[in-house]
Amino acid sequence: MTIAEFQRLINDIYGEKDAARGLYRTFAWFVEEVGELARALLSEDPQARLDEFSDALAWLTTTATLAGVDLEAAARRYAQGCPKCGQRPCGCA
Repeated sequence: MTIAEFQRLINDIYGEKDAARGLYRTFAWFVEEVGELARALLSEDPQARLDEFSDALAWLTTTATLAGVDLEAAARRYAQGCPKCGQRPCGCA
């Protein structure tokens, strides 16, 4: 699945609810999911890590959609390496 396909899928599943909730409140849910991911990383439970990474990814995706951001275009910023120095691996100080 491409990033664009995933963004469309998440919008198909949650788009109406997300639009009704609005950008700021959806972003707040994303931040909560990042906190849950932090706890999962501390737990060393592989299934919890997978679940929380997928939840955080879904919430990031829906937040991007509400903000009018194409995540595939955002990912392309890194296609040539570090966006700041252009190197791979990054050579920034």
